[in-house]
Amino acid sequence: MSTELVKAHPNPAGGALSLGSMSPRDAWLFCESLADTPLLPDAYRRQPSSVLWALEYGRALGLDVVTTITTIHVIKGKPTQSADLMLSRARSAGHRVRITPSSTSCVVSIWRNDDPEFENRIEWTLDDAVTAGLCEIRNNRPYSRSSKGEPQSWEKYPRAMLRSRAIAECVRGACPEVLHGAIYTPEELGARVDSEGLPMDAEVQQLRVVRQGEPDPWATPAATVQAAVADVPAESLTPGGRDYLHEAIKAADAATVRLIWKDAQAEGARPEYLAQIAEVGKAKATAPAAPAPTPADAVTDAEFADPVAEAEQQLRATAARVGLDTLDADFEQSYGLPIAEAGVQQLTEMTQLLNGTAGAA
Repeated sequence: MSTELVKAHPNPAGGALSLGSMSPRDAWLFCESLADTPLLPDAYRRQPSSVLWALEYGRALGLDVVTTITTIHVIKGKPTQSADLMLSRARSAGHRVRITPSSTSCVVSIWRNDDPEFENRIEWTLDDAVTAGLCEIRNNRPYSRSSKGEPQSWEKYPRAMLRSRAIAECVRGACPEVLHGAIYTPEELGARVDSEGLPMDAEVQQLRVVRQGEPDPWATPAATVQAAVADVPAESLTPGGRDYLHEAIKAADAATVRLIWKDAQAEGARPEYLAQIAEVGKAKATAPAAPAPTPADAVTDAEFADPVAEAEQQLRATAARVGLDTLDADFEQSYGLPIAEAGVQQLTEMTQLLNGTAGAA
């Protein structure tokens, strides 16, 4: 059962911890320390800049540190909120909310405080989930598996998933002003979530603090690094136990990153993980302060493959081969987002479906 969240107001004499009471330096040191704890959600571990961004966003919403870090997540560069946080903010704003769940559907009704006679009503059913491509119905039960055949959230927690979708859609339609731009839940943007709708792994925007007078080697169009896709366990991103991405970030130059990328590729790292290392290499290759490489060791963006572009190219080639003329519309209907915003896993899954090989290990 989920816990209702309440809006926290900073209390000078004590109460919930907030960035508002810290200097910029203290706030950064606090986020660095917080990012080292294993108690954080996976998306924030060892990412102090992402922690700082999230806490600042939460402060703008009036949320304390603990509430923010457990309910605000950055997925594909967009802030998201848990369904419970959306629900709490709607009620805190004075709107009346009623939730009527069942084993196959969930109805959410909202009566705005400035229009109490009108019922904003949204119902999410398993049929809706099937239409959206989130699951199938087999033996009268929802069925949803990863490309490795592992049960996913819509199969394991159908009631919770229906509740989350209904709440998010109803709050967006009835009182979007309470969301402050974070209009989606993590699951709606493709994150693999648990029974409470919180991401177990996510696509997180990597940020970096640049001190005064220091050139910013990350100030390139490739500054956003793609993290693991929905069905990839975090431990599988470090083949053989070696943390290639961390090595790449600490590397002195792009030539070193190239060697790390090749090592990870040889170890069988997933395309999504290789993409992270490649983005680091691209950024270092274009860093203003980087020494000019010799012709033999010159590193360019072209040396790092773009798995997303390759996956899209493969999907479109497969669609053309099987004579599918409605690929873009079919993909958006199945995944809830256009091909241009999709990740490698979703593009690959669609390609497998067209090839008739979905679900193969």
